[in-house]
Amino acid sequence: MDEKIIILDFGSQTTQLIGRRVRELNTYCEIVPYNKFPFGDPTVKGVILSGSPFSVNDKDAFKTDLSGIRGKLPVLGICYGAQFMAASSGGKVEKGDSREYGRANLTSVKKDELFDGISEDSQVWMSHGDTITVLPENFGIIASTPDVEAAAYKVAGEKTWGVQFHPEVFHSTDGTELLSNFLNICGCKRDWSPYSFIESTVAELKQTLGDDKVILALSGGVDSSVTAVLLNRAIGKNLTCVFVDHGLLRKNEFENVLRDYEHLGLNVIGVDAKERFYKALAGVTDPEQKRKIIGKGFIDVFDEEAHKLKDIKWLGQGTIYPDIIESLSITGTVIKSHHNVGGLPEKMNLKLVEPLRLLFKDEVRRIGIELGMQEHLIKRHPFPGPGLGIRLLGDITPEKIEILQNADDIYVRMLKEFHLYDKVWQAGAILLPIRSVGVMGDERTYENTIALRAVTSTDAMTADWAHLPYDFLAKVSNEIINKVKGVNRVVYDISSKPPATIEWE
Repeated sequence: MDEKIIILDFGSQTTQLIGRRVRELNTYCEIVPYNKFPFGDPTVKGVILSGSPFSVNDKDAFKTDLSGIRGKLPVLGICYGAQFMAASSGGKVEKGDSREYGRANLTSVKKDELFDGISEDSQVWMSHGDTITVLPENFGIIASTPDVEAAAYKVAGEKTWGVQFHPEVFHSTDGTELLSNFLNICGCKRDWSPYSFIESTVAELKQTLGDDKVILALSGGVDSSVTAVLLNRAIGKNLTCVFVDHGLLRKNEFENVLRDYEHLGLNVIGVDAKERFYKALAGVTDPEQKRKIIGKGFIDVFDEEAHKLKDIKWLGQGTIYPDIIESLSITGTVIKSHHNVGGLPEKMNLKLVEPLRLLFKDEVRRIGIELGMQEHLIKRHPFPGPGLGIRLLGDITPEKIEILQNADDIYVRMLKEFHLYDKVWQAGAILLPIRSVGVMGDERTYENTIALRAVTSTDAMTADWAHLPYDFLAKVSNEIINKVKGVNRVVYDISSKPPATIEWE
């Protein structure tokens, strides 16, 4: 990339949303930890400081020296980022009388290039407990709200701004315009696109990999499929794809996925490892342990296949940005381990190549379309690497997996029949470790419960439960109970993320 915006991440839940908004404005950006600025990189055109879960007055708050950045590059501080710059420059940040959270309207906006085209009554989104009470001498207020005098400021003699609201969230009506103005201030050409990503990524892969051979983990999903096509364009016959049947796939998925890849001209090896995974997972109920066992199993299988093929030096993976965020939080909190980023053995003999690791799911889909891939591969719902292993709560057995596969197959098939599949981000059935009393015919039953999950989202960082029609849910429930032996009750999950996650484990 010949130009980029750096987003310094101070730990906010919306840092990734800032990145998405900048990308949507056709500008490449990278999110890096708050103390890892890439000094010496001539392609950096500007810097955005994110929010944070901390107060700037907390002893554990993330702090960094900005003297090498301010005055040299345009800087935009958002929420904590704005408060940190004010506090570290001699201003004062104090706890507000009440937590400022939710919608607010600007009451005054002074003429400033950051607010070009933004009206005085523009709605903004607040989310902070502290507020700037005293600005440093050379900081001037450029926007206010009824409760926040210093809603935005500009530093005299510098291209440095701070806003105490979140322009990246949907509720800030002119937030995209503000970010666009900042990119104009940075002099960005705004020419980043799926096409330019493909062009630069293929060139980078050619340079990095040379004549080396790569083995790639295929899952049948969007991420690994797009990764395969990119690598195939870069190194052709030096790419070998491996699709592992760990016994936790959807019904008939092993055969269907192998057939799907025929049109891509990929060299694909199918590996039946069901018994190996079932044995390793026997009696394991802890979800984090299940994920790690499945992840290690994947890596072990790939390592073995690599040795069979000889001269393999790289392991390709379809890791995307939300995987990285949830596995490697800068606050030290791991939400959950992902099979393609966690638990890599220290003695593994393969290097890792992950061309999509800085992309969000919607970006990956746009790139797949640009690559000319079949629509059903691009529109396929996300499916977790650990598969049905984390949609079956409790210990895993082949018998339970069969029950879940059959229920899930009915659910997904009917979503497509009712033209609901493309309106939902992700859907699947979950087998609960709960049995309940039922009546079938004249007989009492005591059988399993299936939970149905469907969410709407754009990037998997946040998600709302899908409001599926009642008549559809009723028909799915009847179909599952009537046709899946061992199930006598179906429930629907109406939890959003946060506080719940999309998957149950």
